[in-house]
Amino acid sequence: MSGTESGTIDVVVVNWNAGPLLRDCLASLAGCANRADLRVVVIDNASHDGSADGLAISGLDLTVVRNRDNRGFARACNQGAALGRAQAVLFLNPDTSPDADSLATARAALMADPGTGIVGARLIDGEGRTQRSCARTPGAARLIAHTLFLDRILPTIPPHFMLDWDHAESRPVDAVMGAFLMIRRPLFERLGGFDERFFVYWEDADLCTRAGEAGLRVRHVAQARVHHRGQGTTEAVKDRRLFYFLRAQALYAAKHHGRAAGLGVLATAFLVQLPIRFARALVHRAPSEAAAVWRAGRMLLAAVPGMWPLVRGGKAR
Repeated sequence: MSGTESGTIDVVVVNWNAGPLLRDCLASLAGCANRADLRVVVIDNASHDGSADGLAISGLDLTVVRNRDNRGFARACNQGAALGRAQAVLFLNPDTSPDADSLATARAALMADPGTGIVGARLIDGEGRTQRSCARTPGAARLIAHTLFLDRILPTIPPHFMLDWDHAESRPVDAVMGAFLMIRRPLFERLGGFDERFFVYWEDADLCTRAGEAGLRVRHVAQARVHHRGQGTTEAVKDRRLFYFLRAQALYAAKHHGRAAGLGVLATAFLVQLPIRFARALVHRAPSEAAAVWRAGRMLLAAVPGMWPLVRGGKAR
């Protein structure tokens, strides 16, 4: 492992057809001021666009692991983390490009306070605007309200992401986005890593929730700046993106708030959210969008039997 153990960071990047975004991400890591302290692992989830080919970059300690099938984000993150031993583990999306000092800044903030278990960075979009990437831990009623779109029409129901705060200063938060999530390795191992039942989406919120329950804080570090495209690898699969989001939301509700909450979120997805999305696509004369919503609904319906053991069992680990 490069660098000293005390300053080393294991960086895990999960790739699935990220195209040139992955190379840009790795180039930004190679340009980090502390690149000698980085051990980067790319877990490729059976990409078919050639994005995982020829990734070697001079001066960057890089390992590429190719999976024969798409194992999902959570499982691939755990796979990558298991290959390192640094005290700080960073999960980084391939559609990000950290500033030169961002990783060192985030690590310093993580290690400065023993009560902090997870830190996130300030995400900057393509227009130079700060993205609202920190979230609130939702209760059961709020999860159902979000599925009903009530947070968009009722000011008394706050949205999941903290849209009312500009993210310009560092502060404790409930959860940070998995696009840039750095965690203490002992905590990650104590929690059992990401819950692999979340194929993609909500696994970051789940990990942050469990860290809070374990008595560790989650902190937003505004001084660590990271450029983030957003939905860079799922933009072209809108049906699967919607399906996995709704599935994960129901699983999160069941895991943390019990059987009734999981069933409530699932029911409102079928009865309200999917029909509204479908109708809106038709009104805007976007047949491809409507077809994507229809396919997402069919996939969610087909997935219900596999989800049922968790929902039926109420709260899980």
